[in-house]
Amino acid sequence: MSHSDVITLPQFLSRVPGLLANLPGTIKGVKIGNNTDKTKPVGLGICIEEAVRENPNGYALIYQDTYVTYSEYNAWANRIAHYLLKKGIKKGDTVAILIENRPELFACVAACAKIGAINALINTSQRGKVLTHSINLVGPKLAIVGEELVDAFNEVKSDLVVPESGHYFLADRDTLKDPGTAPEGWLNLATEVHGFSESNLPQTQQVFSEDPCFYIYTSGTTGLPKAVIFNHGRFMKAYGAFGYGALRLNTSDRIYVTLPFYHATAMAVCWGSTLAGKTGLVIARKFSASRFWDDVRRYDATAFGYVGELCRYLMDQPAKPNDRDNKIRVVVGNGLRPSIWKSFKERFGIERVMELYASSEGNIGFTNVLNFDNTVGISPFPYAIVEYDKEAEAPVRGADGYLRKVKKGGAGLLIGEITEKTPFHGYTDPKKTEECILRDVFKKGDAWFNTGDLMRDLGFKHAQFVDRLGDTFRWKGENVSTTEVEHIVDSCTHVSETVVYGVEIPETNGRAGMASIRLDCEESEFDFKSLLKHLQQELPHYAIPVFIRLSEGMDTTGTFKHKKAPLKDAGFDLAKQSNPVYVWLPKSDSYVPLTSDIQKGIESGEYRY
Repeated sequence: MSHSDVITLPQFLSRVPGLLANLPGTIKGVKIGNNTDKTKPVGLGICIEEAVRENPNGYALIYQDTYVTYSEYNAWANRIAHYLLKKGIKKGDTVAILIENRPELFACVAACAKIGAINALINTSQRGKVLTHSINLVGPKLAIVGEELVDAFNEVKSDLVVPESGHYFLADRDTLKDPGTAPEGWLNLATEVHGFSESNLPQTQQVFSEDPCFYIYTSGTTGLPKAVIFNHGRFMKAYGAFGYGALRLNTSDRIYVTLPFYHATAMAVCWGSTLAGKTGLVIARKFSASRFWDDVRRYDATAFGYVGELCRYLMDQPAKPNDRDNKIRVVVGNGLRPSIWKSFKERFGIERVMELYASSEGNIGFTNVLNFDNTVGISPFPYAIVEYDKEAEAPVRGADGYLRKVKKGGAGLLIGEITEKTPFHGYTDPKKTEECILRDVFKKGDAWFNTGDLMRDLGFKHAQFVDRLGDTFRWKGENVSTTEVEHIVDSCTHVSETVVYGVEIPETNGRAGMASIRLDCEESEFDFKSLLKHLQQELPHYAIPVFIRLSEGMDTTGTFKHKKAPLKDAGFDLAKQSNPVYVWLPKSDSYVPLTSDIQKGIESGEYRY
């Protein structure tokens, strides 16, 4: 399915039998996710305890050579929870969690959830003032820090609001067997909880849908993170929609997750689906493309979580005869690019790609339950795709003052209706929350969450992600979608990875396109003339990158998002980068190497754009 395709009636009908086969699970998932009874106990703690009842001896957590059953895991979490209660932590208090992917993280998160405390899931790659900001923003009563991150914490602890009596340490080892020794000034949580009760807590039955479960951090417009409130009701939505409706895991399955668990895709979608299936979560400390499939085979994984770049890295690995020698039947994540979607499925023998769309702060989600290619799927929640004026950077209102929906095949702004069943809980900053709400959208008094994302209406309630509004730039009087251009450049022979962004050229309006690309061949073997010809065939003139930067690797965040800011700062200035840069000069038919003389000519206006 190309970007301009829509889903036809025959295509849709061909998938209905599969939908009907899983109808009971889908109905159950929707029922769980759409619970509106605010007095009914729900949440992460209850999900864990249900899994314990149904599969007590099954493995809950698998990490390296450590295997923890559901019974052992629940007892571990309960010991910590009882200890926290004794230390005065109560419902609504915040606990900062700074631990990399390993079982101790899940024991602490579960303990807090069981007593109604809020887990602040700190990004483990943060340092300095950003780390200070993230911790102080939510005012935690105590912090639980893994040995691997103690140095990072110590660098800023004098600036933190966490009292020194609330600094807890967890050794970087299997602390169920060996608690290790805490540094001076730290309390060793593994030894502190020894001897505490392993029984379930009555406080777990006093946690409700609107009670916060996590703080998950998103990038802020000022450069500092924002803390998003992720409540237990939202966790139940992920648990129901993905666990029962999409992945449909059972006790014979195992899901392998290399994504960082301070991210909602891993913590809510992957782990929520694991708990719904009462099955095993296989945890990798970090992603390794070379080790990925060996781990999948070693642990008999039948599913894994992904982001698009992860799939790209796997495709970049040399093909092996045993690429399809795995038990993977379903994968879940977001950002799988159309340029590799089908080849990825074919190479590794993957049956179902549960591409999803969701945001940490949003009130709407999509899931590819019908397994179409190149779509985020269908949403059970009320949404609309409305006309958007990129020049005015605002949705279009008609003569009646209300927004207008796009036609089938059209692209526009995705918005989600704010209702009792689909609330928008927003950020810790009320001003930021209000900025994301559109009012009087289709009728007086209604309210909708502005996702800030462009989507294409494919028909039959399906949508296709087009771009994030922040990932556009203006050139030649037109708005250019970086994601769209990346997809086209990606499809060129010998291009392994692409990042597109806008750069300023003196004496011009807007920003010219620049693509940083990684090749799977030598620079001397790459045909830049063919590249330009391909782009001219596939893209409007204004969307063709003026500059091409060659890169041996792309810098990414912990969640595999490309870091574009340094690239934008460098622009096409040769003095700011050691990488080769090529340029498409006016009226030429190929990209040519950018030299200092050509750069001066561009900056002086000798070459007119």
